[in-house]
Amino acid sequence: MAKQPHLLVEPGDLNDVALVPGDPGRVDRIAAHCEDVEELTHNREYKVVNAVYDGRPLTICSTGVGSPSAAVAIEELARVGVERFIRVGTTGALQSGIEIGDMVVATGAAKNEGTTKRYEAVEFPAVPDYETLTALVGAAEAHESAGNGGGDVHVGPIATDDAFYAETDEYVEAWEAAGLKAVEMEAAAIFSLARRKGLGAGAICTVDGNLVEGTQKGETEDEELPEKAQNNVERAIEIALEAVTEL
Repeated sequence: MAKQPHLLVEPGDLNDVALVPGDPGRVDRIAAHCEDVEELTHNREYKVVNAVYDGRPLTICSTGVGSPSAAVAIEELARVGVERFIRVGTTGALQSGIEIGDMVVATGAAKNEGTTKRYEAVEFPAVPDYETLTALVGAAEAHESAGNGGGDVHVGPIATDDAFYAETDEYVEAWEAAGLKAVEMEAAAIFSLARRKGLGAGAICTVDGNLVEGTQKGETEDEELPEKAQNNVERAIEIALEAVTEL
C-alpha cells in the first residue's frame, strides 16, 4: 500500500492507539508528557507523532477543525492499522453550571454536521465503544480520587456541529433542552467512522466557554483559551494518556 495522501504514512509506521486532538499544537503538548517521541510527518493540518507513555506505545495525530478533516484523518489512520481513536479537544458547554475548565467525556454525539450524512443515515448512532468510554471515565475518576484538582468531569451526550459562527440561540436552546452537555466539531465523525470499521473511539474535551451563560472561546485578548481552560487541557491530556494504558 502506498503512503496515505494526507497523513503521508503507511502500514507499520504507527501504533494501534491514536490520540487525535484537533490542534497540531496540542500534538506537541501531548508528546511533552511522553518518552521516545518521534515526529513522522506534518502536512497541512495533520501532524503525526509516535511516542511512549508509561511503557505504552501510542500515536498522536491532529485532525484539524471540523468533521471533514477529522474523517480524512480517521480513514487514513485506519488504513495503516490504527485500531482505536481518542479525541482530546475543547468544547463549549450547553448546560448552566458547567464551568470553563471542566471536562466532558462524551457518551454520544448528535450529528449536526454534514460529513456522516455521506456515510449513513442520520438515525444511525454516533457513539463511543464501551471499552474506550469505560477507560476514559475510569481514568477521570482515578485522577479525581488522587486529589489532582481541576474542574469537574461531566459524562454525557454532546453535539457535533459544522458551523462555529452559526450556532444561533435557537440551536443552543434546542441542544440545552435535549440535555446535551456541550458542542464541538469532530466527535460525531470520529465515533461514526470507527463504529463502521469495527474500531474503537472515545472523546474527552475541556470546556472553553459556556454558550448558555454567554461565554465563548476567544473572548480573552491574548489567547484563544481562558487561563483555567489552558490549565485543564493538561489535565484532559493526562486522563486520556492514563486511559490509553488501560486499553
